[in-house]
Amino acid sequence: MMSRLKVLVMLSLGSLCAPAFGANPARPGTLNYIEGSAFLEGKPISEKAVGTADLTPGQVLSTGNGKAEILLTPGVYMRLGSNSSVKMISPDLTFTQLGLEHGRAMVEVDEIHPQNDLQVVDGGVSTQLLKTGLYEFNANDDVAKVFKGKAAVNEGEKKWTVIKAHHELALNNPESLKPVSFDTRTSQNELYNWSSLRSQYLAESNQQLSAEYGGYGFGPGWYWDPFFLDYTFMGPYPFYSPFGWGFYPFGYGYFGGGFYGRPGFYGRGYAGRGFHGGGFHGGGGFHGGGGFHGGGGGHR
Repeated sequence: MMSRLKVLVMLSLGSLCAPAFGANPARPGTLNYIEGSAFLEGKPISEKAVGTADLTPGQVLSTGNGKAEILLTPGVYMRLGSNSSVKMISPDLTFTQLGLEHGRAMVEVDEIHPQNDLQVVDGGVSTQLLKTGLYEFNANDDVAKVFKGKAAVNEGEKKWTVIKAHHELALNNPESLKPVSFDTRTSQNELYNWSSLRSQYLAESNQQLSAEYGGYGFGPGWYWDPFFLDYTFMGPYPFYSPFGWGFYPFGYGYFGGGFYGRPGFYGRGYAGRGFHGGGFHGGGGFHGGGGFHGGGGGHR
């Protein structure tokens, strides 16, 4: 006989999922959060566009006195600083490429697979993100920074320069493509702090939803939280974001398991749809993006 708690959870899911099912399924380029002024193709966008608006090839997302967060592949967020703009080049799951045109962007990578080819173009130079971690790009001086993780810069003619954690590379100086170390503490600017706060909020949202999904057979991906009004990521196992915030897998709180993460958050929430059902993880075979290790081959 089904417990009263589980019956209540199922009824709540049934009543609260409906608004989220009306939204577009999340995919690379989906707008997940805005703060202040933001524009899509030069037209102002409001918070009502969160979860439904997305960047298609050739479209530009820009900010004035504000910031924006967009979803890339499952577990990867790009955050745009003030007075910045980014163009979507390719929104494909196995070849996701965006061009930073102005300002700063930070990318949080919480999950990545060998088939993913994630690239950011800055100053006409493409950088592929190879591992989970935290990356920053500055179009004002064309510098790529790796706080955590590993990246590779395309020098042309199938030559790549690897940037390891705590190193940066000046992309606008082809004569000296040599990464140099930087102090990660003194480099924690406004965009870094805002990204850390957003990661914390997403961890709270994740921990709200993970307990309610326990036992329902869902898979890893983006899931809509109608209380936080954004998508959060749930993976197959517990993990930390590069900022140190802990994320639950499905059902972790529901079955009474404690979490080893940084300050934990406990709540009750209900979810909508994620990448599944429309085939974000499905579809045909993988196609390569011509990356360092990407597109269906190689190793990391």
